[in-house]
Amino acid sequence: MRVAAVQLNSSADRAANLAAAERLVRAAAADGASLIVLPEKWTAMGSEEDLRAAAETLEGSAITWARALARELAVEIVAGSVLERVPGQQKLSNTSVHIDSAGEVRAVYRKLHMFDVEVGGHVYRESALEKPGDEIVLSHTDAGLGLGLSVCYDLRFPELYRILAVRGALLIALPAAFTLGTTRDHWETLVRARAIENQVFVIAANQYGAHPAGQHSGGRSMIVDPWGLLLAQAPDGEAHILADLDLERQREIRRDLPSLANRRPGAYRWPVAEPV
Repeated sequence: MRVAAVQLNSSADRAANLAAAERLVRAAAADGASLIVLPEKWTAMGSEEDLRAAAETLEGSAITWARALARELAVEIVAGSVLERVPGQQKLSNTSVHIDSAGEVRAVYRKLHMFDVEVGGHVYRESALEKPGDEIVLSHTDAGLGLGLSVCYDLRFPELYRILAVRGALLIALPAAFTLGTTRDHWETLVRARAIENQVFVIAANQYGAHPAGQHSGGRSMIVDPWGLLLAQAPDGEAHILADLDLERQREIRRDLPSLANRRPGAYRWPVAEPV
């Protein structure tokens, strides 16, 4: 199975973002990818006003475009994440959508963990604009492979990835807009750790470069195998990367080093007091 991650430098110009995404999705499909992952907030990066202006329902033009392109190219698309207007909900949702090769929506995941942090002197408060989701979502590819959905900051929460693996995920999509500093110091280590500990393929599609409102993403989109080996990594700039997933090798890893099978759920206890 050949997969691709698309790396974009999204701005507040929604039309330009869609054009760049279409160019790279088409290139990835021409190179034989059957599953293509777009980055987080691929339709718009920028100020709160920019994000609100780009937000729409899942019946809007962005997901409609992704569905039509998936159908035309006969590929599956994880439409990164988009800012979703949810009827009856005041705040937006940061939503990833898995679309099958017939152009049908296979699964919808709303980002669980809000990026409320201070990094490199820049304060991020996603919760001011966005409402966290409350459901872990496992989808399935056209071939029946378990596909876990996650978004960006979720990468720092191993519980999510472990639950996806226990539920049957063989690969996990990770659209992201990791900051420049955290990409440099944490990104590869975290992506490879999640792949190794859960014996899954991780398809990590990151944003790259400067965005409006002082944001800067670090790129280095990558595809990692269940042994933690880097199968592909994007250069600086807008690009797509490809990798062939060796599912037989994954079965061998899970058989010979059965860390998932050797878990002891009955012995695990959450602390009474969570760390602050």
